[in-house]
Amino acid sequence: MSEEHESPTESSTANLTEEQDSTVQPENRFPDPLAPLEDEEDEPTSALRSFMGLFVVPLLVVLACVAVFIGFGWIAYDQNSSQDYINDLRHWSKPRRSQAAYELAKILVADPRALDETPGLKAQVREIYTAAENDDMKHYLALVLGFTKDPEAVPQLLESLAGDDGELKIYSLWALGTIGDPRALQPILEAAADRDAGIRKTAAFALGALGDPGAVPRLEVLLEDTVADVRWNAALAMARLGNASGLGVLEEMLDRELAVQVPGITPEQQEDAMIEAVKALADLDHPSIEGILSRLADADPSLKVRQAAIEVQRVRSAGT
Repeated sequence: MSEEHESPTESSTANLTEEQDSTVQPENRFPDPLAPLEDEEDEPTSALRSFMGLFVVPLLVVLACVAVFIGFGWIAYDQNSSQDYINDLRHWSKPRRSQAAYELAKILVADPRALDETPGLKAQVREIYTAAENDDMKHYLALVLGFTKDPEAVPQLLESLAGDDGELKIYSLWALGTIGDPRALQPILEAAADRDAGIRKTAAFALGALGDPGAVPRLEVLLEDTVADVRWNAALAMARLGNASGLGVLEEMLDRELAVQVPGITPEQQEDAMIEAVKALADLDHPSIEGILSRLADADPSLKVRQAAIEVQRVRSAGT
């Protein structure tokens, strides 16, 4: 992957992308299954790329955070209130501040409206985010801002997106996509052209989450990216927009012989990628999809993939 940044990470999650030249001809989108993806370079792993793995979704982020804080030797203090954690965000101890940011994120996964219960809590989080100088704390607070879906946080996140901290850009992209404010569209489109594959990948996710058809031309470019999980996130985003242009890339994700050639991919990540691709087929209308689903439902070696295909078949049948 390209330019990398240091922060806590889940050691068991493999880094899948390396920075590469972003130009690729359409006929090269599907690599030779006997050869690695071209132009891959060995560079230090990025914590955030490992944090988010292939797909930038809240649950994966939180699960990774759990591993981070187990590594720190913390015992979560789940009985505290949101206000208690916000108070801890002002504490002198750096680990305590980071732990509080994590606990807030965990609360918001379970209840996105948790900060609405007490007036002023969202404003306090925005204030702390703006004043934060510790990188780790600011990264986690960007996630908190995303979980709150607070539109008033958009200007601060856009300012972070325009800054020099590559890791914070990725967190901010995820948060902006999760909030879904249309003001973020143009900055995210610009981020989707970044040299950093992790930024491009997260921008693809965010464009799909925004749901604006104006993102289609940029996502079409990302479908031809040299980095596998940039292509894959672009295809998933296109499916969220109801656009079948990424169907070929979804089929790439579902082809075990091709997917196994992605450098560093684990069997678990390949299975996750296949399940995400299967779910994306539910949103598309194309004559080849029923055959793809039938093949997977009948013959894929993974029980989880077969179950996902059967469920999508059921959903599609109910919708006809």
